[in-house]
Amino acid sequence: MTASPARDTTPLGLRGRAEDLAAPLPPLLAEAEQLAQTVLMGEHGRRRAGAGSNFWQYRAAQPHDTARAIDWRRSGRADQAFVQEKEWQIAQSVALWVDDGASMGFASTPKLPPKGDRARLIALALAVVLNRGGERVGLTDARLPPRRGRGQLSRLAQILSHSAEADHGVPDPRSLAPRSRAVLVSDFLGPLEPIETMLTAGADRGVRGALLQVLDPAEEAFPYDGRTIFESMSGAIRHETLKAGDLRDRYLDRLAERRDRLGQLARATGWQFSIHHTGDSAAAALLWLYAALERR
Repeated sequence: MTASPARDTTPLGLRGRAEDLAAPLPPLLAEAEQLAQTVLMGEHGRRRAGAGSNFWQYRAAQPHDTARAIDWRRSGRADQAFVQEKEWQIAQSVALWVDDGASMGFASTPKLPPKGDRARLIALALAVVLNRGGERVGLTDARLPPRRGRGQLSRLAQILSHSAEADHGVPDPRSLAPRSRAVLVSDFLGPLEPIETMLTAGADRGVRGALLQVLDPAEEAFPYDGRTIFESMSGAIRHETLKAGDLRDRYLDRLAERRDRLGQLARATGWQFSIHHTGDSAAAALLWLYAALERR
């Protein structure tokens, strides 16, 4: 059985919701700004002390880097431009990964947001809070290195508006800066090997962070019985059964095993792990994420 998304989750539909930062704000960013107030009005949003101004590493320049940011002496020895990154910049950097797989489009009822919508909202609201606290936010891959500023939030909203055709997204650990922080938001219902690779690679570089598993309430309760057709959101997997209720215990056991595995991975690599249901308050998940980053 499949559930139709409550909102348009096609790439064009999501892009249209997060594209234009002129007034009025796009719904995704406007929602994120409003959600971020739950943290900003409290004791959070403070500026994190850096680790000094010493040079740390070079990275390839991106299209959005200004001419002032380019290290022209280093760039003159290569065929591309490079930017210096300092220790304080790394210490104040948070890289985000939000699963863009088709499975995140699931919503068991039109009254609930699709998992992907909720994941993007929480991640973008966290970016707003961190940005206002003086920290640099970007993505775990090379598309958007951590930076500050309103323009960075605009680019982040635009990139997060895209969805992939595959059932499950895969994080890319290659751009994780040493000693930075990272946040992974997903239903984590796909293969766990890429997640393990991400956390292990991060631990080797001194990266700490948080995993937030976003699930629809139906994925926790498995309220199905009788004849039911289960189909992945991409349509790649389909299973029909006449006795769905007989699958409940096995399904719940496997879900519990997966959750235990995620918790073990997080503990072994020094990360934090929590679960959020789309029927619950997004503010609670945002507060947990912010606190988790403070506990690094």
